[in-house]
Amino acid sequence: MIVEMKKQADERRKKTELVLSNIYNLPAMSNVMVEVSRLLDDPSTSTQELSAWIGKDQGLAAKILSIANSPLYGLPRKVSTIDFAILIIGYQDVKNIVVALSMIESFKNAKDKGLDQNEFWLHSVVTGNAAKRIAEDLGYRIGGEAFVAGLLHDLGIPVINKYLSNEFKAIVEKFEEGNAPILDIEIEAMGLTHQDVGKFLTNKWNLPKSLCTAVLNHHHPGKLDDEERELAAIVHLADYMTQKLQLGNFCWDNNYELDESVIDILKFDDFDKLNAFVDSYKSMFEKEIENFKI
Repeated sequence: MIVEMKKQADERRKKTELVLSNIYNLPAMSNVMVEVSRLLDDPSTSTQELSAWIGKDQGLAAKILSIANSPLYGLPRKVSTIDFAILIIGYQDVKNIVVALSMIESFKNAKDKGLDQNEFWLHSVVTGNAAKRIAEDLGYRIGGEAFVAGLLHDLGIPVINKYLSNEFKAIVEKFEEGNAPILDIEIEAMGLTHQDVGKFLTNKWNLPKSLCTAVLNHHHPGKLDDEERELAAIVHLADYMTQKLQLGNFCWDNNYELDESVIDILKFDDFDKLNAFVDSYKSMFEKEIENFKI
């Protein structure tokens, strides 16, 4: 019986890997995103020139403005222009955001109602902002990297929805039935988790190894045994925070379990200290949610 179950699991995994391997050409960036990336690589680029190009893509412009208006930046007035948003966010982080957004946009399935795209975007950007703020507040100089890792941590989910729609529906139905962990349900349905799918894609896009590792291990950073576990732990804590503080309504993370190894990895004294740290963000992130809903 056990042998047969293992055989079936291996077959499901191989089927999923075959589907992923057949995504030979990832959708290309829009012309605007390509040009913005090029400009960001040129040290002579002016803020005005960059702003003009970003303004040509309304979706990109709106998302960059929403990020700049995050309460995490603590600005006393609303950021209403792309020029100001670029100055607030910084050139390098703008570039990271453009790359991350191009990946998220590539796997949108606008006609499908199985995944609420607005809720997915809200969860992704709040997790990214939380990861950036946590990294900075704890003294880690990886705020920009933490933002992108947080933004992309659940990238595997829309990919499953788009390319493995039957498995996606089965996962959602099983998850809504009870309290089984989402990763267990994913493995049962397709032999892999959304973390594995996300890592496959970040590898394919040649993103830094630390980002790939964080995406693969954002549910269980304690499984890592090197310095890369700090980034994964920050993303995990940010992801956990969105559920504990009920930020948004992203049902995929319902019953999210804290990997208590983050207490040691991020140098909290005990669970109570970590809990107090999380609770200290509550009002700030409630404002963040309201900001994105406006």
